[in-house]
Amino acid sequence: MVTVLIAILLPFVCAALIPLLYRRLRHITHLGWFVFSVPFILFLLLTRYIPQIAGGKTFIHTYEWIPSFNINITTYLDGLSMIFGLLITGVGSLVILYSIFYLSTKESLHHFYCYLLLFMGAMLGVVFSDNLMVLYTFWELTSVSSFLLIAFWHHRKASRAGAKKAMMITVFGGLSMLAGFLMLYVAADTFSIRDIVAHVGVIRDHALFTPALILILLGAFTKSAQFPFHIWLPDAMEAPTPVSAYLHSATMVKAGIYLVARFSPVFGGEAIWFWLVSVIGLVTLFWGSFNAVRQTDLKALLAFSTVSQLGLIMSLFGLGSVGHYYGYTKDSIVYTQASFAALFHLINHSTFKGALFMMVGIVDHEVGTRDIRRLGGLMSLMPITFTIAVIGSFSMAGLPPFNGFLSKEMFFAAVLAIRDVEAFSIADLGLFFPLVAWVASIFTFVYSLILISRTFLGKLQPEKMDRKPHEAPLGMLLSPIVLCLLVVGIFFFPNVLGHYILEPAMASIYPTFPTTYELTPHISAWHGINAELLMTLGVIVLGFILFKTLKSWKPVYRIFSQKYTFNTYYNRMIEISESGSEKLTRKYMTGNLTHYFVYIYVFFVALIAGYFIWSDAMTFNFDMDSTIESYELILVFVMVFAAVWMIFAKGRVTAMLLNGVLGYSIAFFFVIFRAPDLALTQLVVESVTTALFLLCFKYLPDLMPEAPRKRVQWSKAMISIFVGATVTMVGLAVVHYEQFEPVSSYFNDAYELAGGSNIVNTILGDFRAFDTMLEVVVLLIAGLGVYTLTKLKPRKEEADYEN
Repeated sequence: MVTVLIAILLPFVCAALIPLLYRRLRHITHLGWFVFSVPFILFLLLTRYIPQIAGGKTFIHTYEWIPSFNINITTYLDGLSMIFGLLITGVGSLVILYSIFYLSTKESLHHFYCYLLLFMGAMLGVVFSDNLMVLYTFWELTSVSSFLLIAFWHHRKASRAGAKKAMMITVFGGLSMLAGFLMLYVAADTFSIRDIVAHVGVIRDHALFTPALILILLGAFTKSAQFPFHIWLPDAMEAPTPVSAYLHSATMVKAGIYLVARFSPVFGGEAIWFWLVSVIGLVTLFWGSFNAVRQTDLKALLAFSTVSQLGLIMSLFGLGSVGHYYGYTKDSIVYTQASFAALFHLINHSTFKGALFMMVGIVDHEVGTRDIRRLGGLMSLMPITFTIAVIGSFSMAGLPPFNGFLSKEMFFAAVLAIRDVEAFSIADLGLFFPLVAWVASIFTFVYSLILISRTFLGKLQPEKMDRKPHEAPLGMLLSPIVLCLLVVGIFFFPNVLGHYILEPAMASIYPTFPTTYELTPHISAWHGINAELLMTLGVIVLGFILFKTLKSWKPVYRIFSQKYTFNTYYNRMIEISESGSEKLTRKYMTGNLTHYFVYIYVFFVALIAGYFIWSDAMTFNFDMDSTIESYELILVFVMVFAAVWMIFAKGRVTAMLLNGVLGYSIAFFFVIFRAPDLALTQLVVESVTTALFLLCFKYLPDLMPEAPRKRVQWSKAMISIFVGATVTMVGLAVVHYEQFEPVSSYFNDAYELAGGSNIVNTILGDFRAFDTMLEVVVLLIAGLGVYTLTKLKPRKEEADYEN
């Protein structure tokens, strides 16, 4: 479908145009209005397909890229990718609108919007790609572009550190995910996710199925900040607030959620998938909510709350995977409701958390601080911002009449229903799932109250604030107001969302369920007095008590020493790796050229000769060889004499002349073996290089070699002998080596396909051209680096460069 390809490419095209147009646009209008049009137009384009997607239709289109390796750009729009596409473009539009009024025109706006569009295009590429390799390419591009966005205020040390940590953790997970994708390809013989789902029954018994599962989950957990990889998300809050509102509430952290949802048809029903996804999700839910209570920075509080909410969504997808285990019958539909709750809360979280991030940005922008110890009493001065905070916080806490209440009740229903499941020995754990969910929800209620009360209630402290508090301009309030309207609107009309958005997404997660079965429940705010409602009442009562007695029990956090935090272990690991790599580098980077050659040759002999000996390939057969003529022996003797004499030469000119003898002797061999073109090339190159060397060495002092020790001489001699023997024996052995198919068969077919009539010319013209092209690219990158370092003038940094 062309629309989906346009949705992926348009952000990249506009990002490329920004450096060319921003100087002209800034004299006409704010650059943000141009950028705002990109996600807004894409959002409108996607909404046109909602009725068709709701009717069960999917849109697939393939553009050939590297068909010989089964790597093609296949766009795939179904219910699941539609949810994420609408979030990426819809929330993206609101974030860009918010940024127009939030960011100062003195900022480097063209860089900011260029990075933001790159990230938007990468995220759309992730959710709309059917090919695993294309998906991985966009996946890593999200890590690179998010690094640029988090480090946007690069003069701040904390911003640079946060970007580096996010990059390292997510890229590590991405490489693990790549290994898992390659294992899936080996098992299924296809890179297409749709084809893998269609043949999942065949690949489940493959030896690489479980390792692929674990590695793919590792990529999802790192991207979605699951325990213990959650440590990058709080540090990433050093980014500008629009970045936090976009990346860390609606897009980047949801990429891992998307991956789990997309691969649920493949791995769902496996015990290891259920336990890893559900338990790690619950642990993340509890740990994030528990740590959010102790935070004094509003963005840090929201960061840990995001970690917690992501854990909630992840655990629901784990619980919902039980539906795959019990088969595709009407009785097993009850186990799929957890996945429905996950999708529902995915949307709800994007609305209320996006509004909360923008609210915190408004407070920081208008007051000058996010520290709750310096805030308070802002309700009367910032009534609209206070209303946004109340709606977002109460929705996050799971209170009516807000959308978070509906999905939170479904979450409680899912953890209560899982107690009775006999599969995977779940019933043996009893109350583990509902107990952890309930306790984590209590802490969620506590930090939601802290967010409201410490910021807007209590006594105003103007002496602790950097600016005089006042309400934000309408332009900055518009985006969070729209999100708050969605928070309330979804509560009163949830089944409109359920029918048009959630139902087709459920069909994507459970594609093999019969279409006659209704996978989506009717969403209602009232189900009578049941266990879920009683759990909610318990959360409110105990949460309010814990909030009121916060000072008396908050010292419990002191039990967790800073010496044993995950951040401490991460920093220590980085320090050890840096110091260890520095020591190792100093060991072999001695500055002595002789040492470098020794390393290369020893490794060469150990690898090549070792493999040939290990594989019993050192077999020789001279029966079919042609006879060696006397003049060939004379040429060999001349070459050996020149090579040995060159080692003992006392002058550079003598050594270079002997080196020329070697080169010309090789040219004679080319003539004897009837390769005149190679002989001519060798003669020209050897003549030119010899002349150039002699010209240069004329101006150098005489060679005065130091007398080396006998031990060093013998070691060099042994290395030389081993290298020569290895090359000779390999050359003789490969003539009759039959373990692998000769490479000549590949080139034989390739040069015919390339339209050549001579295999050597084709190799030089087609295959060697690729190598040359890459060499030119390397030189171009190096040249750009040199130009940047030498010609561009550095800007004056702010005074707090290292703060």
